[in-house]
Amino acid sequence: MKNSPFVSGGRRPCWLVLGLVPLLLLSACKRDESGGAPARPRVALIMKSLANEFFLTMADGARKHQATHAADYELIVNGIKNETDLAEQVGLVEQMVAQQVNIIVIAPADSKALVPVLKRAQAAGVRVVNIDNKLDADALKEAGLIVPFVGPDNRAGARRVGEALAKQLPAGAKVAIIEGLTTAFNGQQRRAGFEDAMKAAGMNIVSVQSGQWEIDKANNVAAAMLSEHPDLQALLCGNDSMALGAVAAVQAAGRTGKVLVCGYDGIGAIRPMVADGRVTATADQHADQLAVFGIEAALKILKGEAPPADQTTVVDLVTK
Repeated sequence: MKNSPFVSGGRRPCWLVLGLVPLLLLSACKRDESGGAPARPRVALIMKSLANEFFLTMADGARKHQATHAADYELIVNGIKNETDLAEQVGLVEQMVAQQVNIIVIAPADSKALVPVLKRAQAAGVRVVNIDNKLDADALKEAGLIVPFVGPDNRAGARRVGEALAKQLPAGAKVAIIEGLTTAFNGQQRRAGFEDAMKAAGMNIVSVQSGQWEIDKANNVAAAMLSEHPDLQALLCGNDSMALGAVAAVQAAGRTGKVLVCGYDGIGAIRPMVADGRVTATADQHADQLAVFGIEAALKILKGEAPPADQTTVVDLVTK
């Protein structure tokens, strides 16, 4: 997939320089020679951890969309080091406001912690579209904000994954859940979806712990669960990065084939594991299109073609 060319204009192009992701800047701050308003709407995409393949795929999808719609808008793409870098993500929002983007499309790392800075962004005249991880409804109400959400029904998607897993297990089997950040709405919803499926199938949930969305942390959590519960039969992971860590822990414990693993996201790295049975199921929420859906909603809002409204995107079950 080709990267879109960087865009600059005038005598002083503005560059967002992040040591972690210098290549993810898609366009500079193109202004006319008089220093006036941008010739095209400027959209900032702010994601979560760029160590997660899901968000790299999201960035590639946004980059491709901008390349084919270069006349319609400019795009700046950036993200944080890991899922827990809340202060860094707050800082990115502040940077985008300072650079006078027209709209921010954000996958917030925390459903509540990002609300205050997004309120400041809107007060400064920057519109906001929420993707991937839904902002907390109560926090938005308290702040007096209306922010449209474009993204999947995580609970329904996780429930389908759990149902696929349950078909491979006997009734009463002991299972454990490795959830994402407990303060993230999508993490809460995926845990709830897994619990829905396990309870409906009569499974015994013996442990629920957070792997904070990350491979290494999930690997440690999974290893501890396997040690504590020698008769454990499945690990349900809130994303595929954590599923990768769980698969490694299962293999290290010599229990491949005896402890089933499932994930959520449908990243490329998990597909071979689904094919060979190391991962029983995952959910594909189409990372390459998720940011695009948010960007398209943002452009409609800027044109006054659509009021801020939530939009549910597709999630597909992936099994062998």
